[in-house]
Amino acid sequence: MSTNAELLMKLQGLDYQLVELERSKEYLPDMIATLQGEIKTAKGAVDEARDQLEATKLEHKRLELRVKDKNVELERLKSQMVAIKTNKEYDALSREIDHVRTEITAAEDGILAALESIENLSKEIETKTSEFEDVQSRNGAQLANIKGEMDSVGTKIKIKQGERDNVLVRLEAPLVAIYERVRKGKGSGAVVAVKNKACSGCFKTLPPQLVQEIRRAERIITCDSCGRILIWSEEGGC
Repeated sequence: MSTNAELLMKLQGLDYQLVELERSKEYLPDMIATLQGEIKTAKGAVDEARDQLEATKLEHKRLELRVKDKNVELERLKSQMVAIKTNKEYDALSREIDHVRTEITAAEDGILAALESIENLSKEIETKTSEFEDVQSRNGAQLANIKGEMDSVGTKIKIKQGERDNVLVRLEAPLVAIYERVRKGKGSGAVVAVKNKACSGCFKTLPPQLVQEIRRAERIITCDSCGRILIWSEEGGC
């Protein structure tokens, strides 16, 4: 490979790295937001379970008080039985007593359900807390690395730009102009090697005479199909 070809490939490599560094300025903040979002979601799951547990405990306490009040009411109603004089009064009081007993049963069933929920929620909180701690630890380490990478992006860009400038001064202006023009149209694949007697950019087969001319590297040759700069590479297998 000629000196110009080597310099062009190095220039293209540096341009690719610079593009990736510039892109990192955009996707790194998105990665940070995603990781922070995962931590927030995991913590939210713990907080939600804790809120449900507190609400269930309050409901449990409310039902216990209701059972206590209804038992007092039941005893009061039973005490009235001795003063009843008619069947009608007896039937009415019996219905009222049955209603209070039904309310007590319902409240006691609610207490049992609340106790079961309290037990399940306590286990759920333990599990979700462990999951949150894992996410926080794992994502925290990644966040530290990404933030460090973000802080160094500017420095890396300056270094790569300096390397690029050093390559540019070693290339002739017309050659740089051709490269920049092709790069603008083709992006990072402005310079490609000849492989199997064809342009490795668009895969068009090249005339044998042109292949030999590219191999001699006496001048810059571009593909008449895609416009990319063609260089010779011993790995091309021509």
